[in-house]
Amino acid sequence: MNCDRCKGDAVMHAAYSGAHLCEAHFCESVERRVRRRVRRDDLVPKDASPENPQTWVIGLSGGKDSVVLTQILHETFAEDPRIELVGLTIHEGIEGYRDKSLEACVDLAEDLEIRHEVVSYEEEFGVRMDDVVEDDPENMAACAYCGVFRRDLLSTYADELGADILLTGHNLDDEAQTALMNFLEGDVAQIAKHFDASLGPLSEREEQTEFVPRAKPLRDVPEKEVALYAHLADLPAHITECPHSSEAYRGEIQKLLYGLEENHPGTRHSIISGYEELAGIVSDQYSGDDGADLRECVECGSTTTREVCRKCSLLESIHAV
Repeated sequence: MNCDRCKGDAVMHAAYSGAHLCEAHFCESVERRVRRRVRRDDLVPKDASPENPQTWVIGLSGGKDSVVLTQILHETFAEDPRIELVGLTIHEGIEGYRDKSLEACVDLAEDLEIRHEVVSYEEEFGVRMDDVVEDDPENMAACAYCGVFRRDLLSTYADELGADILLTGHNLDDEAQTALMNFLEGDVAQIAKHFDASLGPLSEREEQTEFVPRAKPLRDVPEKEVALYAHLADLPAHITECPHSSEAYRGEIQKLLYGLEENHPGTRHSIISGYEELAGIVSDQYSGDDGADLRECVECGSTTTREVCRKCSLLESIHAV
């Protein structure tokens, strides 16, 4: 099959658009979508300048998504003195998995010559995920522990690094799954929070100072296209599923979306497009609603709605075993 644009050999076919693209035009398409999302989400403020530069911290895991995001953002802003990119890698303590992906992070950061910071659960919390999974004091899925710890360290170190934005490599599949889960759970408040936390343009989000704003510039690109881009660009991505991954509900939603997308190409795009519009409306509805009072955790000082934050309560259970 030939490329629709140059008649060269096509390397991919996008069923949702009908496009056949060669390697060059496919990579160009992915890069264009990421850059368009950066513009639409107002990630570069009008007052950014060489004298007032922005620090963008990227959650760099070494997987295909974060590696592709880092590569494209570097190509876009390498010569722009208004933007400094910093890679932040979290080492969870998963033998044979995170060590290899950390190597990918180090290689990429060195190739791109960007600042790279590594923090670990063991150094920060005195735990390793391998041990947490074995003990499992709360009788929960591994992802439930890991998600709390990972979010805490990303937020904490983004703040310490002076980040103006924390960027993560969530792709279209990730976001469509989250959107559908929130719909099915009927969690309207969470939909509003999702918009203000990471989906809406920075200029349209409810203003808050407790957390570094997040953004997901890769969310218009399907997962398989991210993987193909990483392969074609020969990026040092570690494409292996975490051995402790066990999000059963998300897995069911993932299979459901695969089937819908196969039978009705474009389903993921439609879900996330409608979801973002609805989330913006819901966010406006919830604007000014203080909800639960935010306070400082009595153990670590982080912002929480509880006396003791979820991270500290989990660590207490883990260390008590």
